[in-house]
Amino acid sequence: MIDITESGQKYLLDLLEKQDCEGIAIRVFVLDGGTPKAETCIAFCRPGEEQEGDEVFEFEGFKAFVEVKSKVYLEEAVVDFAKDSMGGQLTIKAPNSRMPKISADSSLQDRINYILYNEINPGLKSHGGHVTLEELTDDFIAVLQFGGGCQGCGMVDVTLKDGVEKTLLEQLPELTAVKDITDHSIQENAYYK
Repeated sequence: MIDITESGQKYLLDLLEKQDCEGIAIRVFVLDGGTPKAETCIAFCRPGEEQEGDEVFEFEGFKAFVEVKSKVYLEEAVVDFAKDSMGGQLTIKAPNSRMPKISADSSLQDRINYILYNEINPGLKSHGGHVTLEELTDDFIAVLQFGGGCQGCGMVDVTLKDGVEKTLLEQLPELTAVKDITDHSIQENAYYK
């Protein structure tokens, strides 16, 4: 799944040893996996901070916990450390992190993002716009943020009700509502004013 090169392992082990915490590990996860804004992250993981379902990988002197929902986005990922004149840099290359990968077991948030980025945003792109999921509330309301040509657009209510909301609620019946939190008073790039 995830490959940490020998130089990457040495660098991470050195970092962990400086933390003065017995049993500290790393945790690898992907924020906004399967979307264009996906970000692969490595964080310290103190004993007890690992999450249920994390897969554990043993390396020389430390453990790496991989978030269960990020596993599909971390296939073929490589963590490496390359020395340079400034000391060096840790790099994480996860070629599948931005690839949409949806199954029946995918979270509701992942399924919403899949629909937004693969069905809705391509249509909005023709007007220079896009929409992102900002939050999924506990009562299953998708909170959205419009940007580009959609921010401040005079037709955004039609786009929201007849396009985005209709599509999401039809395909994801567990959603209870869709809410727009965009500040539409900013109209500099609006497609329709």
